[in-house]
Amino acid sequence: MNINSRFSRSITAFLLLLAGGVLISFAMTDQPSAPKPSDVNVSECATACGLPSHVDLSGDRYSVLRTDAEWKERLTDLQYHVARQQGTERAFANPYHDNKTTGLYRCVGCDTPLFSSTDKFDSGTGWPSFTNPIDARTLGETHDNSYGMTRVEVHCAVCGSHQGHVFPDGPEPSGLRYCINSASLSFEATTSAQAVKDLVEDWYRAAE
Repeated sequence: MNINSRFSRSITAFLLLLAGGVLISFAMTDQPSAPKPSDVNVSECATACGLPSHVDLSGDRYSVLRTDAEWKERLTDLQYHVARQQGTERAFANPYHDNKTTGLYRCVGCDTPLFSSTDKFDSGTGWPSFTNPIDARTLGETHDNSYGMTRVEVHCAVCGSHQGHVFPDGPEPSGLRYCINSASLSFEATTSAQAVKDLVEDWYRAAE
């Protein structure tokens, strides 16, 4: 084997290794990052407590009902379009997609606590993403066949406000990605995960 042949083989091997490293790097970038584990279980009260007295999910009507005029008075134009007309805000052009502050995300339509920052992760999609809702009872699901796609739409089970969609491509342990519109949420910043849990417990104590 001459020198040129050995050099050519060495260059080829180097390029293959370089290409493999780039592919691995892209693959790792595409993977969603799971939220950092917290020693505070924000959903603990939600799964153990009864719902507040004004919330009845047993019937076929939402517990919080408003006229169209009342919704328009309560919400901004964008919030109304997204929450009440099943619209979608622009990716990356919304306030909570990269929000890393600890706090509680409530339904913009009725203030029901829906998501905690402890379950939020960066999905790279441009919308706020969560691995779990605080309480599965307060987040309804319907099949959405709009735009030629079959998706699972999620909405507030208390007032019916559209939140977004849930997809089976999230990080462990749930494997789910709740892709939610910022316009459907209001955010209350707190100092700790325990403070988030305290706010959730206050909402559920309204049943007492």
